[in-house]
Amino acid sequence: MIILENKTVLITGGSRGIGKACVDLFLKAGAQVAFTFQSAKEEAYKVLASYKSSSNLKSYQINLSNTNEIKSLVSNVKKDFGQIDILVNNAGIWKEAAIEEMTIDEWNEMMNINLTSVYLLTKFVVPDMKKNNFGRIINIASTAGQRGEAFHSHYAASKGGMISLTKSLASELGQYNITVNCVAPGWVVTDMTTESLADPETNKKVLSDIPLNKIAKPEDIAGPVLFLASELASHIAGEILNVNGGSVLCG
Repeated sequence: MIILENKTVLITGGSRGIGKACVDLFLKAGAQVAFTFQSAKEEAYKVLASYKSSSNLKSYQINLSNTNEIKSLVSNVKKDFGQIDILVNNAGIWKEAAIEEMTIDEWNEMMNINLTSVYLLTKFVVPDMKKNNFGRIINIASTAGQRGEAFHSHYAASKGGMISLTKSLASELGQYNITVNCVAPGWVVTDMTTESLADPETNKKVLSDIPLNKIAKPEDIAGPVLFLASELASHIAGEILNVNGGSVLCG
């Protein structure tokens, strides 16, 4: 049993999908949980309502493309919970665009939300983690960041950047007892993938590429995230933990 009492975790994009599954697991482990959402206000309220008796849960609406809002978020979470021990950079977008049709605005949107926000959140939480000589940072990457993804090159580039950032920061911050790792999912049944997976041919093709013959649920990703935040993973740093049912076999 993983126990995270007296620890505070900040989870971006926690109102649905992988983020919500992480919120659920971290609360069950006894952590204080702060989560963000951008526009899914109704979903965020549902998460809060399901834990209405808990004082260990709070949501924050934020635009992760805005540096000042990110800085204020970190300050507000510290004010509400005292400190941030664990950061889960989960929020992200996934959009299709052929390279010759992709606009600079589409490229910048992808980078700002998927990669720049990770840099900024890490930048703002690390000083206190250094002072406390403790920190756990888990970034939600993707198999696309390892092997690329046709017609989603901006997405793959953002996740590849996240993987390199993870490895670099693991080397830089390890001396302060701050571990930085990635979880790299393959296909997961979430709001982002529902439309694609609803197509019978796509669904059949996806399943045929997965040796375990099933598509992951958000909970399948949240478990490894919780593990990396726990003392069980205290000697793991700079790793990319693949959670894809065996569909992409790479280190």
